[in-house]
Amino acid sequence: MAYKDLREFIAQVDGLQALRRVNGADPRFEIGGITEVAAGLPECPALLFDDIKGHARGFRVFTNATSNAQRAALALGIDPSLKPLDALKAWMGKRQALKAHSPVAVKEAAFLENSQRGADVDLSRFPAPYWHRKDGGPYIGSGSLVVMRDPDSGWINASIYRVQVHDQNKVTVQFDHAGRHGAIIAKKYWEQGKPCPLAIVNGEDPALFIAGFEYLPSGQSEYDFAGAIKEAPIEVYAGPVTGLPLPAHAETILEGELLPPTAETLLEGPFGEFTGYYAADKRPCPVMAVTAVHYRNDPILLGSPPMKPPRFHFGLPFRAASIWSNLESAGVSDVVGCWQHVSQLMTVVALKQRYAGHAKRAGMIAAAHSYMGRLVVVVDDDVDPSNLNDVMWAVTTRCEPSEQIDIVRNAWSSALDPRIPPEDKARGITSHSKAIIEACRPFGWLDKFPPTSALSHEEASAIAERWREALRGT
Repeated sequence: MAYKDLREFIAQVDGLQALRRVNGADPRFEIGGITEVAAGLPECPALLFDDIKGHARGFRVFTNATSNAQRAALALGIDPSLKPLDALKAWMGKRQALKAHSPVAVKEAAFLENSQRGADVDLSRFPAPYWHRKDGGPYIGSGSLVVMRDPDSGWINASIYRVQVHDQNKVTVQFDHAGRHGAIIAKKYWEQGKPCPLAIVNGEDPALFIAGFEYLPSGQSEYDFAGAIKEAPIEVYAGPVTGLPLPAHAETILEGELLPPTAETLLEGPFGEFTGYYAADKRPCPVMAVTAVHYRNDPILLGSPPMKPPRFHFGLPFRAASIWSNLESAGVSDVVGCWQHVSQLMTVVALKQRYAGHAKRAGMIAAAHSYMGRLVVVVDDDVDPSNLNDVMWAVTTRCEPSEQIDIVRNAWSSALDPRIPPEDKARGITSHSKAIIEACRPFGWLDKFPPTSALSHEEASAIAERWREALRGT
């Protein structure tokens, strides 16, 4: 059954016995530290923090919402019992058949259970964590939607941007670069000499969270995409201050105006990135003057800080699904799986070799679509690309480095890449090299390669199913 809001999703996670409750943690480094440690555990539990130090009981933080494959599948409306690769394939099928559902306006909103305006706004009542030791301040927005309306077309953009708290009624919104939709929309208002009306949604449901991370085309609404995931329209309510359509079942809403940089900026950051490093120091950032805050009783902040890999926002690698589709669109046959490890920085393609050069062709195409990733590995169809141990077995037993590793230079990366020299970044050079590793049995002597002693995927699955209770000790 689809969840209505974040609370129903948390209840479903609890039903899977994947939720841990943590009381008494300090928002300064401790919540972030516990989140990171938990994300590195084999079971990778979701966490619900309460009785947070310095804050009233009931003001809660929920983390690791979708950071393993089971909960990512649950958020997407896919069977959470599926194996990771099967869940990703199911998402590919669902993604291709998605039908947009436009949001519907409702007359009541759960987030209006409490409201403060003007001088009564005090963001310090909310437990915004310092997620990493060297962060520049508390971040209420690590998984929050920033909602804006294009002044020309009326298009509603609701993307994920990081939000740092600076004062009781001031936050900064970091758009990353001038090409992001939020930055483009804000600039249109500023060029007219106006502040940009803005709302920040803290504690949206996971479908909206996933939609906010999607790189949708200009003019396409994240609300429509989230509705497609849930197969039902998102219910929205007009913000009392901005008039923006806001998710009616959200936990907390900030309303106000994003001021032109000529009026005010504040130094934002630094903030730990998904690479496990810091990418920039403090820098001037647009300021949102928060004129109203609305929140449910016992509000929940959805936190999703970037962490050291392999921890990531999502337990299913959505970009791997896109690469899988790219391979099929290019006519590469017999691809049986695609996955990404180390927070998208290593791509693995599994295929059944049909001809000489088949693996190389797949590796080149995957490399062209692997954002920031330095490693692309191609394996045979008897290797599970989602299992890093299985992949490394193939690398160490089927790849002859002098013959099966190619280097592609001047390839696609990012300013977030910690290995690119600072002087190159200063000149706008953000390319790197990629290694394409063919960890496949050589096609020229496939029939002579030693047979494996391991169980096939099908055999292992059948045994695991038959002896499940004995193996789990139940």
